[in-house]
Amino acid sequence: MKKILGNMSLACTIFLAATTGAAWAQQAKELHVMTAGGEYGDSLDKCINEQLLKDAGIKVISETPGGYAKIAAQAKSGVIVNTVTDGSTGDMYRLAAEGLLEPIDWAKLNPEPMFDEAKNPNGFGASYYSTIMAWRSDAKAPQNFVDFFDTEKFPGKRALPDYPEFVLAFAAMGDGMTPEEVSKGVDLDRAFKTLERVKKDTIWWQSGAQPAQLLKDNEAQYAIAWSGRVLGQDGVTATYNQGMLDISWWVVAKGISDEQREMLYAWLRAQTNAEKQKCLVSFLPYPGASPELEKIVTPEMQKTFPTSAENKKVQWLSNGQWWFDNAKEVEKRWNEFKLLQ
Repeated sequence: MKKILGNMSLACTIFLAATTGAAWAQQAKELHVMTAGGEYGDSLDKCINEQLLKDAGIKVISETPGGYAKIAAQAKSGVIVNTVTDGSTGDMYRLAAEGLLEPIDWAKLNPEPMFDEAKNPNGFGASYYSTIMAWRSDAKAPQNFVDFFDTEKFPGKRALPDYPEFVLAFAAMGDGMTPEEVSKGVDLDRAFKTLERVKKDTIWWQSGAQPAQLLKDNEAQYAIAWSGRVLGQDGVTATYNQGMLDISWWVVAKGISDEQREMLYAWLRAQTNAEKQKCLVSFLPYPGASPELEKIVTPEMQKTFPTSAENKKVQWLSNGQWWFDNAKEVEKRWNEFKLLQ
């Protein structure tokens, strides 16, 4: 009799667990987002999405890649499958100007502490990155971008980004513009004057991994590179001094439903937690916007952050509005310059 009762009890337990699990699964809501995927997608799954499913019953489903075209198409059609995408500062300003973004209701989102510049009316600052100077450790060290572009006093090849938004401001600084000046806008005449002067000593790169490899192989002696690609590389020295600080954004499609907004804001709010950002940065060296983050990581890791107090104070913030306002002129001048190479 005891055995029969025991079996019945076990059966009931299994039945209840199965039915409860099924009911919970049915109740789980789905939040569809677009991301760059790869390690970034993995970090979100591990550090944000898994816990959000446990805590709030929200299952995050990611589509890769995202970007301007996909979110613009959804906002224009009014059929919002993916509520949000990651994007550059330029993407955010372009989408906002075209009326395709829903402004962030920061009071409703109610984030944990964030740097002010990451709380844009049209975007949520997801992570920071910097574009900085680097050089072979056995080369003469430049102190600023006037030095960097002086190929007589600092001889050698320059590995430069084949992207106007990542090289023109530095080139203008090579002609004497200050970080404060370029943070307001770039004198294109001075920028292209510098590039014309050094073009014979330039290797153009398009992949973020290239500058470090060019330096290691001694094909280039100096480089402008993304911080996460050159810091800590053997034989390579890099500095945040006069670096360009920029932000990767989450931007929200205009026309999302109230239910989508509630889930999305829960997902974004979770990303403002410093401990969760510590988890995220263990995957990729691009920190989030929490001013508390540098207090809970090792001193060695903290020194590599573009957002640490020491590094942030020697950089300047990219001016997205200027780049949007001058996009056509920049593209025209850039194409003319590249055609003559």
